[in-house]
Amino acid sequence: MATRRVLVTGAGSGIGKGIAAYLCNKSPAKHGVMITDLKLETAQAAAEELRAAGGNVIGAYALDVSNKDSIRDLMAQLQDNPPDVLVNNAGIQHVSPLEDFPDDKWQLLVDVMLVGCASMTKAVLPSMRENGYGRIVNIGSIHSLIASKYKSAYVAAKHGLVGFSKVMALETADCDITINTVCPAYVMTPLVEAQIEGQAKAHGMTREQVVAEIFLKPMPKQAFISLDELAGTTEFLMSDHARNITGQTLALDGGWTVQ
Repeated sequence: MATRRVLVTGAGSGIGKGIAAYLCNKSPAKHGVMITDLKLETAQAAAEELRAAGGNVIGAYALDVSNKDSIRDLMAQLQDNPPDVLVNNAGIQHVSPLEDFPDDKWQLLVDVMLVGCASMTKAVLPSMRENGYGRIVNIGSIHSLIASKYKSAYVAAKHGLVGFSKVMALETADCDITINTVCPAYVMTPLVEAQIEGQAKAHGMTREQVVAEIFLKPMPKQAFISLDELAGTTEFLMSDHARNITGQTLALDGGWTVQ
């Protein structure tokens, strides 16, 4: 597989960092990754860690995907070395009944996870067209396909991402550009680990009970999705073997949505 330049949003930690780590180090292709995060120091710390592990890191950049000026500044920095692949991963969460959901917080979630993905896609498409190759991988969620109470903004944004991807697949069908949405169930990250501990404390349950009864119960496979699974799926979508897979929604959900 050819070595590609891959821009990952929200790559300072969690899923984004895991995808970046796999692509720049574990993959035989040793793709060059561009680490972006809301805070420059977070992106730089992740980049230094990945470089120390032997990863092929092109650079670390500050990026607020909900801010058009921030996107414009980043693309200006990358104009001589634009990404071949965009991984739209940046995301945030807020849990609340709609009646109590702050309006500004609701708007922010949609701006980051839906409008931000559209803005980033718009920014990279010209160079991808010029270079004759492009892959856009949107990191959706099981909540791109199902709903949960108190997550109205998150679910709305992630559902919207699926529709956006389908439209962009049609608009890029005339060239070697694809766009797909990968929808994992729970991925074991520090954020999920903290949620497990919080749920255990709130419900007076053991960690093992929370994992079995709250997190994994809907999944027939009864297993968390690993970062390498998610990253490996991303890399497959980057490959020539997947050049005719576009506008698709790939569920890494352990069988959750087949029931």
